[in-house]
Amino acid sequence: MKVVLFCGGYGMRMRSGVFDDVPKPMAMVGPRPLIWHVMRYYAYFGHTEFILCLGYGAHHIKDFFLNYEETTSNDFVLRGGRTELLSTDIADWTITFAQTGIESPIGERLRRIRHHLDGDEMFLANYADVLTDAPLTEMIDRFTARDAGASMMVVPPQSSFHCVELGEDGLVGGITAVSELPLWENGGYFVLRQEIFDHIPEGGDLVADGCAQLAKQGRLVAHQHRGFWKPTDTVKERAALDEAYARGDRPWAVWERDTAGAGA
Repeated sequence: MKVVLFCGGYGMRMRSGVFDDVPKPMAMVGPRPLIWHVMRYYAYFGHTEFILCLGYGAHHIKDFFLNYEETTSNDFVLRGGRTELLSTDIADWTITFAQTGIESPIGERLRRIRHHLDGDEMFLANYADVLTDAPLTEMIDRFTARDAGASMMVVPPQSSFHCVELGEDGLVGGITAVSELPLWENGGYFVLRQEIFDHIPEGGDLVADGCAQLAKQGRLVAHQHRGFWKPTDTVKERAALDEAYARGDRPWAVWERDTAGAGA
């Protein structure tokens, strides 16, 4: 199944300075950028055809893959001055690099790569900046069995803030952590059918337009995930993932669970 990755946004909250033009999916976690971790996740489950929706800082992403060095994350033998890889990361991947505009919203980026999907009934989509250990095969199977146009992974609220209940007299009636409320957030992992294109207008958004319209029709399903899920919207969040990687705490790296890498 093809995987569409949205990786053309500015990522302003991830900037470390005014001259930093690296797009958010290229922020480093360990020795590799975020987008690599997301792609390795999908590849582990057998999905190795990627369509990258490029925009801002596209040259950084192109250069990374055009000059990809397998020895960074794979064992190898150096013999007679030549390297013999014992394993590879991306040798069996197919990656389409598609420029989808600098200012395009997510829905418009998706519209602009529709022809690359070859009319496939179903495909996967992701923001390319969120890491998880969610059971992808289960998510796909549950969606396939349903008569729906799209599936969205949802997660409990991540905010550390508290909601305060106020009475008319201004007295506080209760305090509840946002994470304890019966609410769910968009987790950024989608399984979509071609039907989604019927609900995204020119210049539209995937969630606010496409998914919202399907929800009104009762054709949007949710996959609830309470396991590991971490966004990387800020420098602090990216640094936390980088530190976790360094100490070996990386539950999103499902490909490290066994040597075969067959997780489907």
